Amino acid sequence: MYSNKAILLLDMNSTFMFGEDNFSEQENYSIYYHKIGGVLVKDQLNNLITKVYDYLDQRYPDEQYRYNFPSIKKAIDEVAPLAIRHNLSVKEIGKVIDTFAYHEIGNISKEYCNVLRRLHEKVQLACVIDIWAPKTRWLSLFKSLKINDLMTAISFSSDHGIVKPSPKPFQLVLEASGIEKEQALVVGDSVRRDLGGAQAAKMDCVLVGGALHSGALATYPNLIEFADDFLAE
Repeated sequence: MYSNKAILLLDMNSTFMFGEDNFSEQENYSIYYHKIGGVLVKDQLNNLITKVYDYLDQRYPDEQYRYNFPSIKKAIDEVAPLAIRHNLSVKEIGKVIDTFAYHEIGNISKEYCNVLRRLHEKVQLACVIDIWAPKTRWLSLFKSLKINDLMTAISFSSDHGIVKPSPKPFQLVLEASGIEKEQALVVGDSVRRDLGGAQAAKMDCVLVGGALHSGALATYPNLIEFADDFLAE
């Protein structure tokens, strides 16, 4: 089933990164924000982050924003209350964005790092990643875990404002690899974003993490079990 596949286009969140998107009414965003010298008081900052998250969350599945998804800076400009705008210098906005990224990013376990390395021994790897914050924190994590060099190409949606299930990010990383789409396999956990994007780009897709759909080539409980199957061929 996989013998002709030369590249895997991997999703990240809930595929090989877990514990991401720590946004809720119970979350105290000001703890990290004040550690980095933020000047807004606790309630102001928590309210702002909540408003930014809600602004982006409402637009994320909306097709009209698929090719122009707003940045966190844009969201701050739209939702920040007038009462705190005088405190939102360029430097302060940077601290708010950094705080958002701190809560957005998850963790990649040693087990999943090892799975990526095992897959890389057989096939090229690329990533198609939807994140709302700038990519800096994710790239630093990849580098610290020594998995950055495993990827032929990475598409971060916050670089270009194009989010899945648009086929464009899949096409971008495939073009960078020089491999034909018939030899590509998308691996992700979302029917809407990953399978939908793969189908739009006319690529095969495997679902992991429990998602089921007849359009998927196969489904697996997780990336580890997929890798075992893929590497056995």
